[in-house]
Formats: sequence, C-alpha cells, structure tokens
Amino acid sequence: MFKKVLVANRGEIALRVIRTCKEMGIKTVAVYSTADKESLHVRFADEAVCIGPPSSAESYLSIPKIMAAVEITNADAVHPGYGFLAENAGFAEICEEYGIKFIGPSAKMIRQMGDKITAKETMIKAGVPVVPGSDGQVKSVKEGLKDAEIIGYPVILKATAGGGGKGMRIVNSPDEFAEQLEKAQIEAGASFGNDAMYMEKFVEEPRHIEIQILGDQHGTVIHLSERDCSVQRRHQKLVEESPSPFLAKKLRDKMGNAAIKAAESINYEGVGTVEFLVDKNKNFYFMEMNTRIQVEHTVTEEVINRDLIKEQIKVAAGEKISGKNYYPKLHSMEVRINAEDPYHDFRPNAGHISSFHSPKGHGVRVDTHVFAGYTVPPYYDSMIAKLICTAETREECIKKMQRALDEFIIEGIKTTVPFHKQLMRDERFLSGNVTTKFMDDFVLK
Repeated sequence: MFKKVLVANRGEIALRVIRTCKEMGIKTVAVYSTADKESLHVRFADEAVCIGPPSSAESYLSIPKIMAAVEITNADAVHPGYGFLAENAGFAEICEEYGIKFIGPSAKMIRQMGDKITAKETMIKAGVPVVPGSDGQVKSVKEGLKDAEIIGYPVILKATAGGGGKGMRIVNSPDEFAEQLEKAQIEAGASFGNDAMYMEKFVEEPRHIEIQILGDQHGTVIHLSERDCSVQRRHQKLVEESPSPFLAKKLRDKMGNAAIKAAESINYEGVGTVEFLVDKNKNFYFMEMNTRIQVEHTVTEEVINRDLIKEQIKVAAGEKISGKNYYPKLHSMEVRINAEDPYHDFRPNAGHISSFHSPKGHGVRVDTHVFAGYTVPPYYDSMIAKLICTAETREECIKKMQRALDEFIIEGIKTTVPFHKQLMRDERFLSGNVTTKFMDDFVLK
C-alpha cells in the first residue's frame, strides 16, 4: 500500500480523496493555487504545497510544478481526482517514468478511450453497440455532407478530444453544416488544443445512462450498476440518480455486460464509467468512456455501500477485487450546488459566503470544501457542493431531497438551490419521465 498520496486537484474531490486516504492510514499532500489557500482540502491534508497563481494553466494544469511537489514531499502516488489532469495521458506517462503510481488507468488506456474515434473503433471490435456515425474524422465540409446524407439528419458534430459538451453542435439540415462545423472546430480548438471532429446520428429523446465499472491489474472487471444523468443543461449534468427509473433488470444486465466488454477490451484498471445514450425504445448506444472517478460517484457509493475512492486506491496498489457485479439496494440522488444565478441564465456568481448551513439527518450527505467566511474564486468550475440523499424508494428519496434543500442555507452569493427546489416538485421529474431535452422547456419561477 502507498505511504503518501499527493492529490493533484482542488475543492470537494481533493477533500474527498484526503478523507479516504486518512481512513486507510495513508499520508496526504494537497497542492493549491494562491486563490485556494483557505480551502478545506489544504487545511486537512498532512502537507500542502502552493504550486502557483490562480490560473489553472499555471497551477493545477502545470505538470512540472505538480511533479516538483511530488519530489519535495516524497509522495509515492498521485490521485488526479476528476477534471484538470485526470485524463491526461502525458501526465500518467510522466508519473510512470518517474516510478510514481498514477491512481488511475495507464497512459495507453487513457489514450485509447480519450480519443473518441479510437474509442468508437475499439467498441465496435468489442461488440458494444455504437451510434451510427462517420468513418473517422470529418476532414472537410464536402466529405461531412456526404456522410451526413448517409447517416440521416439530424446529426451531431463532436470534438474527438472532447468532453463536458465543448465542441458539440447539432446539424438539422445540409444548409447549416458548414457554419456549425466551423463553430464546433473553433470551440474544440480553444478548449482542447485539437479541432478534429467526428459525426454521429443525433439520437432524439435520449436518456443519458452510465455504468460504473471497476477493473483490477489481474484481469477482473465488474460493474457497479448504473446512474441516470439525463437532467442536463448545455451537456452539463445537474442531477444524477441510481437506479435509473427507466431501466428494468433485463436492460440493466445487458448494459452492464456491454460496459464490462468495453473495459475488458482494453484490460482496464481502476474505476471508470461507460456512458450510453438510450432511446425511447430502450436501444442503447456507447457514447464515451471516462477513465477517472466521476463527480456523481457518490450515488453509486450510497446504493451499494462501498467507498469507490478506497476501491480505486486498492486496485492501484495491486489488490484483487471480488468478481461479482453489484446492484442497487436503495435509491440515491445527487444534486450539484453551483455558485450560479439560476434566474439569470445560470450566470457564475463567485464571491464571499457570509452564512453556510448544510442539511443533516439520516440518508443526507453533503460533499463540499466551502464554509461560512469562504470566498468562492472566479477562476474554476462553479460547483461548490454536492447534496446526496438516499432512501428505500425514489419517492422517499425525493421527499428527503425536498426537505434537505429547504434546510440548505448559503448566503452572500447566488446558488442553484432555488432551481433544485423547483425541480424536485416538477411533475415530469416526479414521474421519472426525463430525457436530455428536459431542460429545454423548464421555466424557473
């Protein structure tokens, strides 16, 4: 087992990793930018190293600075959390070269799944259903128009190096193609330094359902059931739950087996998520694989009663996992509390938190790095907390969430708490009749 883990991240996920390491008897190192010196992950780590100014490029994305922090603290492993360098194959490779364990998959695995075209080709070979699409990159408008005609409109353009909804555009007709391709390429180039695009059939009325998987260094891969992440805004998830209100056991088993096939095809090591689009007729298609822990891993932890960060660390240290799949025993739901003003198009709202009271009680969990007196910096993702509620049924879970949201007090900044309060009383949401288009006609009152 590792003696000291450096957490190459910030905020709630850094604190989350530090907590599990402490419970496992592992020393921890926090890294932080000057904007994060008051953050709780800095306070609760055994050691903390400032790695630069607020800009992510000069701090959390600076591989030389993070490796320098590893060296001066004698850490023997790095946990990347999610975002930043979590799916950076170059970073994983450097860790490998210097004999530092990257707690996650190998650089080769990250590359195989990180490029969407390669990932899709790998899934086709593994026999996993994929959305019909272009044969490789869209190299020109002329070629793209030809492919779109064969696939059939509407189509969706996606960045091959993409994620988080960046570099994605829906094209409804040939007249729009050139303009939307150019916009997608500009956004992809700015976000990922790579403007390569591919194209897929746009699945209408889809649900976004992902399967949590876990693989060890000895060839065993299991699935830990699904999460439904269909409530989204601009491809960013707002609510996640497990189990999905849409899946019955037969479909859950089929998707779980497909996810295992996907992971086995690359000898996957660590926790990961295979994401699928599921249409109204319950046909499912591989979308992408995330080779890291996810924001919403908490709901899986709650319904199967396992610490996924602990599993991730144990697998990275070479331990075997039990060879059985896990299924939800309870119902769990997570809402993301963001420092945004939902009444003004979810505009980011960084600033000083004057008062902070998080809800408590049986089946209520809050993962956060903020507190009364904390100043939310404007430089990073706007998520400041995750509220997770767990109960025996979906109906009980929603009632618990309603109560917990009523108790959640954050003053001094605008947050998405009012949005979630309304969502938890929305008739469509209560019925479980939710697709990724749900937010298109949701009106905040």
